[in-house]
Amino acid sequence: RELGQLDFNFRVLAQAQDPAVPLLERLRYLCISCTNLDEFFEIRGGSVRHAIDFGLPAAADGLAPSVLLGRIHDRAAELVDAQYRCFYDEIRPALWDQGIRLLQREQWTPDQVAWLRAHFRDEIMPVLSPLALDPAHPFPKILNKSLNVVVLLEGRDAFGREGHMAIVRAPRSLPRIIRLPDADGDGDACHDFVFLSSVLSAFVDELFPGMKVKGAHQFRVTRNSELIVDEDDVDNLALALRDELLGRGYLRAVRLEIDERCPPDVVRMLLDNFELPQNAVYKINGPVNLNRVVQVYDMVHRPDLKFRPFQPRMSRDLEGMFDAIRQGDVLLHHPYDAFAPVLELIRQAAEDPNVLAIKQTLYRTGKDSPIVEHLIQAARNGKDVTV
Repeated sequence: RELGQLDFNFRVLAQAQDPAVPLLERLRYLCISCTNLDEFFEIRGGSVRHAIDFGLPAAADGLAPSVLLGRIHDRAAELVDAQYRCFYDEIRPALWDQGIRLLQREQWTPDQVAWLRAHFRDEIMPVLSPLALDPAHPFPKILNKSLNVVVLLEGRDAFGREGHMAIVRAPRSLPRIIRLPDADGDGDACHDFVFLSSVLSAFVDELFPGMKVKGAHQFRVTRNSELIVDEDDVDNLALALRDELLGRGYLRAVRLEIDERCPPDVVRMLLDNFELPQNAVYKINGPVNLNRVVQVYDMVHRPDLKFRPFQPRMSRDLEGMFDAIRQGDVLLHHPYDAFAPVLELIRQAAEDPNVLAIKQTLYRTGKDSPIVEHLIQAARNGKDVTV
């Protein structure tokens, strides 16, 4: 199933390669294939690594976990290569032709360099905390899928210490895509963008005054995020899950993505630190967080480059949901039928004095979910709400 799941993501990528698909939708498909690959390594790859660590036998297909993991890395390397070729050879040039430019460092104008340097000093540098790598400082914990830069240094720092290497971690609070202002200083009208990773690499020397930066190479590690909780051995499942979730960002590493120009000895040092084999490293020609370019989709108002908005049909009158259900079952086929009847049913249940309890399973909600608001209101109205 693992190899079949990787093949599925080649099918997702094929949508990004299809010229008949609107351009910004192709960009989204590319990013979906990247995000899917992240999740694949976090869950499926993590499970195979777990099987190796605990000496579990071969699965039903007869492949030993160690053999399967090798085949996973080989196939995933082909997918990553195809993703970046799609971005650089097809989507990025096509976006450029439409006036949407994802600029590399060598394409920045002097004015853009000046603006980015000021932006780095004012908005980025204050939240960065570079960490030295030397015998007195252990290798820092690297959060799952976080953006990091390993910096190679020469000279002495402000305390007279010889510098060799440091890690700069980008907090999650920093946007990974930065929109450049146009000549009039209007950011919203300009469609020029740069990656945060490029800005970090370009101006990282500002963090090390008096020292020479010999190289700055971005990297990202993906960790096992599979939750393993034995329900029979815990008294409180909710508390056990909470503890598992708190530590999940620092579980066993399963993949390392790194700038292809990074020296081999540094790559080896990172692999050793993350306890990864050689075939678990993916050398990237470009940003290691390519999936973050999906932000451009929402930052650019170009309806002509997107799918036409789909309007689901409203299959019935929303008044009297309980009366409608009493007359017979109601089948809603999403996304073709609107989800509004489901929301309206919960809203009416929250207000109906004859409703004593609401019990349902919620798989996922948004930050401002109307379903959650209706359930809260139901609880306030004295109903027994269990989700």
